[in-house]
Amino acid sequence: MKPRLLLSALCLSFLFSSTLVLAGDGHDHGDAPPAASGNGPKRQPDGSVFLPKPAQRQIGVRTLLVEPGELPRTHELAGKVVMDPNAGGKVQAIVAGRVTPGPRGLPLPGQQVRKGEVLAYVTPEVGGNSRSLAESRLRRLRELSDTVPRKVIEEAEAAVANEQLVAPVSGVIASANVVSGQVLEARETLFEIVNPERLLIEALAFDMAVANDVAGAFVAVGEQKLPLRLVGVARSLREQALPLTFRGEGGALAALAVGQPVRVFVQTRSTVPGIRVPAAALMKNPANQSIVWVKTAPERFEPRTVTAEPLDGTQVAVTSGLKAGDRVAVRAATLINQIR
Repeated sequence: MKPRLLLSALCLSFLFSSTLVLAGDGHDHGDAPPAASGNGPKRQPDGSVFLPKPAQRQIGVRTLLVEPGELPRTHELAGKVVMDPNAGGKVQAIVAGRVTPGPRGLPLPGQQVRKGEVLAYVTPEVGGNSRSLAESRLRRLRELSDTVPRKVIEEAEAAVANEQLVAPVSGVIASANVVSGQVLEARETLFEIVNPERLLIEALAFDMAVANDVAGAFVAVGEQKLPLRLVGVARSLREQALPLTFRGEGGALAALAVGQPVRVFVQTRSTVPGIRVPAAALMKNPANQSIVWVKTAPERFEPRTVTAEPLDGTQVAVTSGLKAGDRVAVRAATLINQIR
């Protein structure tokens, strides 16, 4: 038994010593990470990017074969959402007094209301014993109705009657500035009501030529573009610019709020030669120049410095830097731009 144990010990000792010899200085002991593969995505010395096919599929690269054409010259204007005066309104108190809720309580922002619906009441505040005196006077006038002019009785009734605040239009409560029991002044605005499907867009044009040459317009909402129709051009300057009023087609502006700032893209009747590409394809290089990534080989993307103009909020017109037949990265361009 002892010789067998001794033989086993010798064998283990030999194996251990062999391992130490084979794993000397400069050799991998098995606990180091594997060497990096040279086939991964990387930036080439000339600025292009090597991107293997598996990596392209993984990050969802999509390209577009571009063709030049005549595109409408477009100008970007600052705009905001405004209420349509024919489809919205304000609820104001005629007399000063104390607010009490209507039959359904005080409406909240976002709540639907119908035209003619009573939203609240205003009880005139006459102070001290004046109200009880006014009520006593009204009772006496009614008892003497045969000898007192009707107009005097109506004035006395108005002095003690609650004012009904009704919705002037059907729509949604855009703002509510009142609570139960609040004392307010005459002509104070309590509610604003809008029709979300009939909102307007107002944009300011500092160039008179643009205001007089509108062929079409769009408003950018996130990554969507909503078509607009020109309603009219004001003839009075505001902030040294002409206000242009647009209406959204098909209630497309229902997701916007009154007062919300928007970007309005106005297309004129004049055209410019260029190539239409998605705005998401436009990147910036370290020199802050506009570039797009062009696929020049199955696994190679080359940066191209371009000159671009706005088109409709989701697309741009590239006027230089691209040619017919170029294949531009329109998806995952941001990820390609980050490869170093």
